[in-house]
Amino acid sequence: MWNELGISGGTAIVILIALYFVIKWAVKNGIKEAYSAITGKKTDEDIQNEKELKELGLDSEDQ
Repeated sequence: MWNELGISGGTAIVILIALYFVIKWAVKNGIKEAYSAITGKKTDEDIQNEKELKELGLDSEDQ
């Protein structure tokens, strides 16, 4: 099937691995976002981002 598309086996494996990690990353971020929206709690990443913005002198309203 891959040969019909002009893709070798090795290239297909690399593409599938990359696709796996992209989907995994998207699902992980989606779950974090949904959790914080449902519970109203901030994640550690959100707290760290706010600290970095304060250090740079930016408020959340400036974004």
